[in-house]
Amino acid sequence: MSIPKKGTRKISVNELKFRWLIRKKATYTQSVYGIGKLHVAVELEENPKTSLLIHTDRNHPNDIETEIVNPIKPSDISNWIKQALELGWNPSKFGSPFRTKIVENKVELE
Repeated sequence: MSIPKKGTRKISVNELKFRWLIRKKATYTQSVYGIGKLHVAVELEENPKTSLLIHTDRNHPNDIETEIVNPIKPSDISNWIKQALELGWNPSKFGSPFRTKIVENKVELE
């Protein structure tokens, strides 16, 4: 399943071109319980096969307990993509989404 093109941003990592997306509208859990984190989806720009799902450690801006917003920058995305590739994510091979989480700015399998 590919991510919608509308609202995505482009980034190049290791000579591969990717699209990434952060859902702008908070889900109910991301806004009400005080535990909402930002999630990122990444896939190849052309012929996407397997997406990368990143559950970050960054608070969602709409979370009721978020006081300071720590934005996700393109450099974060680039770094996380490189780490996911090292963990075995193959974006040009069909398969289930590659689910990861960020712990102390390091990508770990979920």
